[in-house]
Parts: sequence; structure tokens; C-alpha cells
Amino acid sequence: MKQSIDLKLEHFSDKYMDILNTFVLSKDQIQFTALPTNFIEVIEGQHRIVILRDKEPVGFFLLNSTDRVKDYSNNPKAMLLTSLSINQKEQGNGYAKKAMLLVSKFVRDEFPNCNEVVLAVNHKNTAAQQLYLKTGFRDTGKRKMGPIGEQWIMNSDLED
Repeated sequence: MKQSIDLKLEHFSDKYMDILNTFVLSKDQIQFTALPTNFIEVIEGQHRIVILRDKEPVGFFLLNSTDRVKDYSNNPKAMLLTSLSINQKEQGNGYAKKAMLLVSKFVRDEFPNCNEVVLAVNHKNTAAQQLYLKTGFRDTGKRKMGPIGEQWIMNSDLED
């Protein structure tokens, strides 16, 4: 019987930095995302979120309320999810799926003015597309050119 995964999303804290610094991604994955170490600098409107399994970081992503959101949504109450990564040695355990299933509640609780989460996923990154579709995101039909090709704009409406 498969054991239930106890995951939690939490705002970044310096106490997680040592473990986040050890994160590794495959060459295939690094073209689509970024390591947590790329986001050491605090930027206003950029919220670093750590994915924890039993208080141990296994993943990371950003929630942006910066002007970048306007490139993906006309909704002034939207947030942009970027840079989702699961440490390579922790992959294959369902952590990305479980974390994305937790995003809606986390955003509603932590950012009550937000009613939509948007993201862009590269058209070649079929694994990520499937992950987002399975966890409540939908393809908006909008496309945007990114650094390595066309990106699909997906969103999740947080209104009940």
C-alpha cells in the first residue's frame, strides 16, 4: 500500500537555504526551469515558496505579483507561478503533483486578494503540461514566445 505523502507549502526562510543550495536538476529540466539558488535576492512582489516533506525542502517555486503578471493575464488579481522545481533526488515521488494540488488553498490563505494563478509552460515540456492539467490548471489557448520557444499560458481560477 502506498504511503500518503505529507507535503506542505511554506514561505521561504533562511533556515532552508543550505538544503536548497544542494538542489540539482537534469540537463533536460534546467532548460525549462531554474534552481532555487537563482532566487537568493529578495525582489518586491516575488514570493519564494518552499515545498516541504516533513519539514525538509524537496521543491521550490515562485509566486509573482510583479508587473510580469500582465504578460500572462489581464486580471489585476492574478499571480504568476514560475520556476517550479523538485530536487532531482526527490523526483518520482509525486511531490510536484501534490504541491500543485496545494497551491489553490495556499494562495487563497496567504494572498486573499488573488483569485487566479497563471503560468507559462514550454510547448516541448509535455511532462509539466500533463502535471498542470492533472492538478486543475487549464490551457487558456494563449501562446507567448519564451527564451526557448512557444509557451502555453495556463491558469487556475481560485474562485469557489
